[in-house]
Amino acid sequence: MSLCGMVMLVGALPAQRAPMTTATGEWPSHTGDTKGSRYAPLEQITAANFGTLEVAWRFKTDALGPRPEFKLEGTPLMVGGVLYTTAGSRRAVVALDAATGELLWMHSEHEGERGAAAPRPLSGRGLAYWSDGKDARILYTTPGYRLVALDAKTGAPVKSFGVNGVVDLKATMDDPILPDLVTGEIGYQGAPVVARDVVIIGAAFREGGSPKSFRNNKGDIRGFDVRTGKKLWSFHTIPRKGEPGYDSWLEQSAEAAGNTGVWTQVTADEELGLVYLPVESPTGDYYGGHRPGNNLYGESLVCLDLRTGKKRWHYQIVRHPIWDFDLASAPILADVTIDGAARKVVALPTKQGILYVFDRLTGEPVWPFTEMPVEKGDVPGEWYAPTQPMPTKPAAYARNGVTLDDLIDFTPALKDAGRQLASRFKLGPIFTPPVVSKAEGPLATLTNGPTNGGSNWPGGSYDPETGMVYLSATNASPSPLGLVPPQAGQSDMRWVRGFAAGAPRGLSVQGLPLLKPPYGTITAIDLKRGAIAWQVPHGETPDAVRNHEALKGLSLPRTGQPGSVGTLVTKTLVIAGDPEVTTLAPRGRGAMLRAYDKATGKEVGAVLMPAPQSGSPMTYLLNGRQYLVVAVSGGPYSGEYIAYRLPVERR
Repeated sequence: MSLCGMVMLVGALPAQRAPMTTATGEWPSHTGDTKGSRYAPLEQITAANFGTLEVAWRFKTDALGPRPEFKLEGTPLMVGGVLYTTAGSRRAVVALDAATGELLWMHSEHEGERGAAAPRPLSGRGLAYWSDGKDARILYTTPGYRLVALDAKTGAPVKSFGVNGVVDLKATMDDPILPDLVTGEIGYQGAPVVARDVVIIGAAFREGGSPKSFRNNKGDIRGFDVRTGKKLWSFHTIPRKGEPGYDSWLEQSAEAAGNTGVWTQVTADEELGLVYLPVESPTGDYYGGHRPGNNLYGESLVCLDLRTGKKRWHYQIVRHPIWDFDLASAPILADVTIDGAARKVVALPTKQGILYVFDRLTGEPVWPFTEMPVEKGDVPGEWYAPTQPMPTKPAAYARNGVTLDDLIDFTPALKDAGRQLASRFKLGPIFTPPVVSKAEGPLATLTNGPTNGGSNWPGGSYDPETGMVYLSATNASPSPLGLVPPQAGQSDMRWVRGFAAGAPRGLSVQGLPLLKPPYGTITAIDLKRGAIAWQVPHGETPDAVRNHEALKGLSLPRTGQPGSVGTLVTKTLVIAGDPEVTTLAPRGRGAMLRAYDKATGKEVGAVLMPAPQSGSPMTYLLNGRQYLVVAVSGGPYSGEYIAYRLPVERR
């Protein structure tokens, strides 16, 4: 059932720009452009006036679904004076007046049981805009995995697209979706990307630490014609028999294996006609004994031809994935001069806190990779890759493994307590394998990255003027990788993620993080040199740390806050909001939207938000005024989009 409530008509449609950029002051694609930049060359809001920003308008999303949403992760688009975004627990699409926030139209699909069974529900992370200069469309995926095309002017479904404006993404897979189209596990919460009139759609599944089965639906990536909805191509992220890479799944394990989709953002080079896919792990995240071999294209960066879907190149970041190092961030496409030569590169932020940089035409590493020998584990039935590729440059920008040097050390007593807790676990560098959890120890392998480390789906941003990549990262919460036999009826896998009896409740020391600060950072990496230019803690010290009884009288450094948040780059600033609330916020408890000097990392301004940043910020220029828009939500605060601008007298 479809609901399309048109409040008023949107103004004249702008002509299509190819490629899409933010040079006109608009924000026409999920990351500003299709290259993952999150950059706008605007300079009205500066270090001198950022702290004076005021709320221009607010759009609360509670009424756009059967219940309030506390996880609003969207990044809006702005084209022709209209802001488009997804919102609410039913993933409605709304068009707002970009100057006032007034609702212009709304579209919502009521998907019944199919929507209720969605593995990736709620409002998602955004949508796509397309225009040929005459018609303009908004495209998005529903929780039930349908691709919908709407008239950008009215919000009405485009009848000539698919069937009455809808393509059933489950019914158009190359293999039948199991067990059926209603409950079959597959979806997509990311924003479609439109490039050269092709709509690229990813695939996502439930989190895979304890999957019901090692058999699952396959995460094929597909391209559709933006005008008709016709499927143009499919790329098999798990190769079928006879395709290259099939033999990397030993014992014909590719036949039953599933997942290996792209649940985050893809990016595209419209001039070169290429699309870049950051592929996730196969089923399951921490045990792969049922899928021996390297398992292409699990945790690989894959480059395809936009029009045909034919593979140009790939690079497997992690062989035989068993750490949940999904490629979670959008690849960043950059044109930069390295060693005196102009290079077209693709830079991939990761949960490992490592930026992998490749020539985006050939897939060759820009700086050499070494083959790093890694420990072979002893989980019965598991298969282990003997080495993993490791870049020589740039250096890691976040923790990945866990060693004794990473543990809490505010005081000798806390240091001793941290070491005592860690002694029950296996510690080691990156790629230390999971272990069978034992009550006598080790309970699990402690590592950073899989769940709460490095850069996650918010990704990074890129400044084409300076060749600098900006990345937020989180360091505070190690992931315990312990395996246990599944309970009766839980799974047909031999091992699933879990703890043996006697495991501690949480990984904290008297309520403090087991790992020492910084808990969250923003890092600038110079792509011209492959070197970190600066790194700063992002956010104030959390209340639970600053006010802790055991730390009274200590002079604590600013620790930053745990949580990966999206960054925005403008002419002079890097902008990102806090992932936590703090009592230090001005005018009472809240979170801050912060601005940093992009050349030095010095914080130069901050304004209050009522809740943490939960979607990546964007910016645009309208009627001579620059706006910043960010989604906030979390804790008791349900989703809201907030637009900031300078007061009239201070512009």
